[in-house]
Amino acid sequence: MTEVTLLPLAILLTSLGIAPILFALPERSARLRTTINLVGASLKVCLVAWLSWKVSQGTIYGVGFEVLPGLELKLQADPLAVLFIALSSVLWLITTVYSVGYLEKGPHRARFFGFFSLCVAATVGIAMAGNLFTFLVFYELLTMATYPLVIHKGTKEALRAGRIYLIYTLAGGLVLLVGTLWLWVFAGSTDFVAGGMLGEIAAASPVQASILFLVLICGVGVKAALVPFHAWLPIAMVAPAPVSALLHAVAVVKAGAFGIMRIVYEIFGIDTAVALGVTTPLAVAAAITILYGSLRAMTQDDIKKRLAYSTVSQVSYITLGVALASPIAAVGALAHLIHQGLMKITMFMCAGNLAEGLGVKSVSAMNGVGRRMPGTMLAFSLAALAMIGLPPLAGFVSKWYLATGSLDAGQGWVIALLLGSSLLNAAYFLPMLHRAWFVDEAAESAARPAKAPIGWMLAAPPLVTAALVLIAGGLANAPFSPLEWTRFVVEIEYRE
Repeated sequence: MTEVTLLPLAILLTSLGIAPILFALPERSARLRTTINLVGASLKVCLVAWLSWKVSQGTIYGVGFEVLPGLELKLQADPLAVLFIALSSVLWLITTVYSVGYLEKGPHRARFFGFFSLCVAATVGIAMAGNLFTFLVFYELLTMATYPLVIHKGTKEALRAGRIYLIYTLAGGLVLLVGTLWLWVFAGSTDFVAGGMLGEIAAASPVQASILFLVLICGVGVKAALVPFHAWLPIAMVAPAPVSALLHAVAVVKAGAFGIMRIVYEIFGIDTAVALGVTTPLAVAAAITILYGSLRAMTQDDIKKRLAYSTVSQVSYITLGVALASPIAAVGALAHLIHQGLMKITMFMCAGNLAEGLGVKSVSAMNGVGRRMPGTMLAFSLAALAMIGLPPLAGFVSKWYLATGSLDAGQGWVIALLLGSSLLNAAYFLPMLHRAWFVDEAAESAARPAKAPIGWMLAAPPLVTAALVLIAGGLANAPFSPLEWTRFVVEIEYRE
């Protein structure tokens, strides 16, 4: 049942509506700015919780505005949208707390939090887009909103990273625009429909449909950091830690991965995509990205760059699960959308804490940091072990379903890929943990004056998200767990 309601708009406005207020506040109004941020983020979580409950009962919320004849700006809160909205809303609240603590004494806080809110609004718009045209509008808004966050420090390095980020993401957006126009002409619609809407049309023109698939995937593949469109992501790590966390766990790369899901499941439909033979090349591209990202991560001494290449690898697990065309693998892919977000946001917040609390920014300087910042490194360790796939943590659950799904799809080679990837994960994460917990700090480092201890607003958020990593894995079968919701979504996508 589809119900026209203002609830999707209300969820969008909890971040979009407060952005102008945050821009207008003077820098000295720190307490008021923090209050507005936290109230808006908390309200969004409450509204999304209500939306999730209603959607679980079978209600699909939708609202649209006709822009041109036959072309509608459309918001639709279906189960797949709720999955992404829930991730963005919960992590926005946590990251807001962290950002307030991180930027407490920094410059340009009004600008930062204004664009931060616009970024979250764009992400929510992408999640609730009812068609590819609406997706494109918010996809480009996300690019514009994240650029000022990437260059926030204003250094020469940050400005260079911002230029590269814009070149990649605007090029991807242009390709997606071409694909959206092509889809509109080809099918007469850009609507997202469970089970796909191109079945008969694609069967009549398989070559054109296959080329269209390639164009659309390339358009969203930039933000999804598929090789060879990934180079912007490690370079963008000059941004502040909260921005890095946002890019990797909530917004940009997840928008690309989510776009791949919408294109495969709700533009083409999984059966049509398999019939066209486009899922196998997509799986190969994901496999190459998984291995490449892990191999590059091993060579990085900078903590944030190591984590960035890890993201290049880990996000492609989502693409791989979609491309395997198995409902079991699809559960793993959708679960990893949530699980990777929890794991990676934990790690980036911990990296920010190490830099702020100890001045440690490189792996080679991590000796003994576990004893100096035990809470931060405990959170980092849990997230790292989850990334490797240690049971019963969240990463294990995702990999288990991907492995089982690969056997269900008759693609046994994926088992070797997952095992190899996990070994590579261990190869670049375990040395970090070994240095932190078991190697004594160098004498010259210990003699340096310690920086001021980090406050609770920096210390608490990664501990909370690390706890969620443990809960998402240990209680995977509990009602309303990420895994349980992904099963609900997959039943719809594969039933239609």
